[in-house]
Amino acid sequence: MTRRSLPLAALTVMLAGCSADTTGYPSLAPRPAETIGFEEPSTPPPAAPRADPALDARIASATTAQASAARAFDAGATRAEALATAARGVAVGSDRWLDAQAALAELDSLRAAYGDTIAPLEDLAAERAAALQPAYPVLDQALEAARATSAAQTRRIDAIAAMLKPA
Repeated sequence: MTRRSLPLAALTVMLAGCSADTTGYPSLAPRPAETIGFEEPSTPPPAAPRADPALDARIASATTAQASAARAFDAGATRAEALATAARGVAVGSDRWLDAQAALAELDSLRAAYGDTIAPLEDLAAERAAALQPAYPVLDQALEAARATSAAQTRRIDAIAAMLKPA
């Protein structure tokens, strides 16, 4: 064999490997799964939530307890604001300053009591999530309102505390 015929023979062998043969070798053509792409499939819209009277009753019970705790906090905050206003500018450790500090401590306790009323709603939301149930708008709204009230209570306590000289 000459040097010139060697590349021609190699080319012939390689081309023979590309011929259509039925020996069972897989095709190099793209498979159907390879033509799909990587974009996310569209998700169906969520089903409309069905009314759940038992859940609604538990939410109503929790929001009633929250309303009661919020009223107690508001009454305590009004008292603490009056005492802090009276203690504005007085010396640290004076009777008026101590009275205002005691009212603030009571107010913290009332805020904690309100926070305890949020836990049942959070438990309900966690139970639904664990059961892979869809969102329940009434529960979501009640939780959002409760958290907003809690944040407002914290801001109110901070404003009252800012009225007093630090210890």
